[in-house]
Amino acid sequence: MRKTILGLALATLGFFAGTAGAAPERVPENASRVINIATHGGPVSQRITLSLNKAVIVQLDANARDVMVSSPDIVDAVVRTPRRIFLLALKTGQTNAFFFDGAGHQLASLDIRVEKDVTDLSAMMAAHMPGSNIKVSSVNDNVVLTGSVTSAQESARAQDLAARFAGDPSKVVNMLKVPSSEQVMLRVRVAEMQRNIAKQFGIDLASAAIVAGVPIAASSAPQFALVGAALNDLMGAGAGQVCNVGSTATNPLAALGGSGVCNVGPNNLSGTLKALESVGLVHLLAEPNLTAVSGETAKFLAGGEFPVPVSRDRDGNVTIEFKQFGVGLSFTPVVLSAGRISLQVSTEVSELTNTGSFTLQGSTANNGQTIPALSVRRTETTVELPSGGSFAIAGLMQHNYKQVIEALPGVKDMPILGALFRSRDYQNDETELVVIISAYLVNPTMAASLASPTDGFIAPTDAESILLGRLNSVYNKPAGDAAKPNASGSVGFIVQ
Repeated sequence: MRKTILGLALATLGFFAGTAGAAPERVPENASRVINIATHGGPVSQRITLSLNKAVIVQLDANARDVMVSSPDIVDAVVRTPRRIFLLALKTGQTNAFFFDGAGHQLASLDIRVEKDVTDLSAMMAAHMPGSNIKVSSVNDNVVLTGSVTSAQESARAQDLAARFAGDPSKVVNMLKVPSSEQVMLRVRVAEMQRNIAKQFGIDLASAAIVAGVPIAASSAPQFALVGAALNDLMGAGAGQVCNVGSTATNPLAALGGSGVCNVGPNNLSGTLKALESVGLVHLLAEPNLTAVSGETAKFLAGGEFPVPVSRDRDGNVTIEFKQFGVGLSFTPVVLSAGRISLQVSTEVSELTNTGSFTLQGSTANNGQTIPALSVRRTETTVELPSGGSFAIAGLMQHNYKQVIEALPGVKDMPILGALFRSRDYQNDETELVVIISAYLVNPTMAASLASPTDGFIAPTDAESILLGRLNSVYNKPAGDAAKPNASGSVGFIVQ
């Protein structure tokens, strides 16, 4: 027969036998689902846990007449006999049940918690992820994952399984941990070589003569197209004097007097030979070491910032914004397991250049102001490697070859003499960038095991600076320092 007294439904999670105040106990899934409660010692109070949509049998050693459940929608109580009661878990939550005899005396009370049965989920995780130690529990219709896993991928798979089981990803609380170190140190070497060659060869000719009293002047001074002017206007060779109006001028048209008469000297032909060459070599090397926690981003910049006008305020003042340039590095590590690290790396090498620069126009105050451009070599990639593994980003080569010849049409093709009417501007730029990256799983260390470049530095005395020309004192490193090994003889810093 079925009784529902006062809210008499649910006998939350089977009656457990035990003394008052006993610890919570879950009914084993493979047990007979029968709970025996002894009431001879007085009223019994217990806390039990029931699985959702499951039932348990409560056996009493005394006859019970009334069973009261505070929340019948959570647990329903079915009384088959005065000593045998069925408790049915209907909905997740918490409730309590009281048992009374025919005289109205309390026989037992149960605090019942109804949770989802996660036994099958726990068994599935143990079968498919044997290397992990995952504990699954249920709290208020939520699935809680605790313990440790071998990798971050297994943690994601366990959370996905739990979300399918719970029916809602928001009901899964993932508290799994990866036992390996989660701090990653990145050692980066950024190496770049630049080689610039520029050559210029040209002849400037100028002539002037007076024919029938009329001054005639001619000149040929082609500009170098690549650079826009000679590398150095002070270099060259000249022969002859064209006009003389108090001073010698290369351009005969500029040498005409105020009366329009050119004072022709002994020679009426002048030539300037410009043969210039420029070779440049740039070597760039940066070796930053950065450490970041798994999932966090670390950044590095060795360079600077330059101002760029971006707008004006209502008073006409220029608003400045600073742009970064130099050697930059940004990386985000994710520790997948003890021997696997996923790296998202972004490196950049930039420098100021006049190519593509912008000159401000407008007010007088801004005339002549040039905003430089940036020459950028940037790379971004995501790789996976073990602790101590390295990889290189290479092949970032750039080769610019330019050559311009300016000449007088027709005359330039004359053999031998045609060279007098031609100018050649040649430019060759070569750049190669290599980035070598190594990743390590690291742990904190003691400060005594670290060394810095300034350890042991001693400023020189006046006598050492004046008489010996030293920039630092010669010193011996202290003995017994593991981080700073001793060297025989007089040692110190070398400044070149």
